[in-house]
Amino acid sequence: MYFDGPREFGYGGYSYDGRWQPVALDIIDHFGLKPGDRVLDVGCAKGFLVKDLLGLGIDAYGVDISRYALMNCEPEIVGRLQLASADNLPFPDDSFDAVLSINTIHNLNRDHCLLALKEIERLAPGKGFIQVDSFLTPEQKLVFEKWVLTAEFYDYPKGWISLFNEAGYTGDWNWTIID
Repeated sequence: MYFDGPREFGYGGYSYDGRWQPVALDIIDHFGLKPGDRVLDVGCAKGFLVKDLLGLGIDAYGVDISRYALMNCEPEIVGRLQLASADNLPFPDDSFDAVLSINTIHNLNRDHCLLALKEIERLAPGKGFIQVDSFLTPEQKLVFEKWVLTAEFYDYPKGWISLFNEAGYTGDWNWTIID
C-alpha cells in the first residue's frame, strides 16, 4: 500500500519516471564522483536513484527495509539492492565514495537516527548526504504533523544539527520543509 496504493497510505503509486536523473547529476558533481566510484543509497525504495547513478557510470547500490520495494525494482538494478535498515548497514568501514539518505532516517526513532548517522559516517567518512524533514516555524511544524505519514523523529534544524554533532556525522545535509 505504501508504494503503490492510494496516496493516503503513501506515495500513491511510485513508478520510474526519470525524476532522479538531475539529482544523480547533482550528486556526481557535488562529490566529484567519477565512473566506477561506489555510492550507497540508504532508503533507496525501488532504487530509481540507483538506476540513474548506474546509468551515469557510478557503481551504485541501495538498501531499504521494504521487501516489496526491492522486489519491484527496475530489471537493470536487480542484485544491487539489499534488505537492510539504516541503523545497521551490512558493509565494511569506508567502503563507499559517498553515502546518501534522502528523506529516510527521520523514519526511525531518535536513538536509531543516531545509529543511522554513525553508520553513514562509518561507510563514507565526511562523504555523506542526508536530507530529513524539518520546519522553521511552529506553523510549519503543525502543517508537517498533519502531513507526515512515517516520520518518527523530527525537529527544527537546530535540533537536527545537534543530533548530527552528537553522532559525529561530518557529511552534508539539507531539509525538506513543507509550507
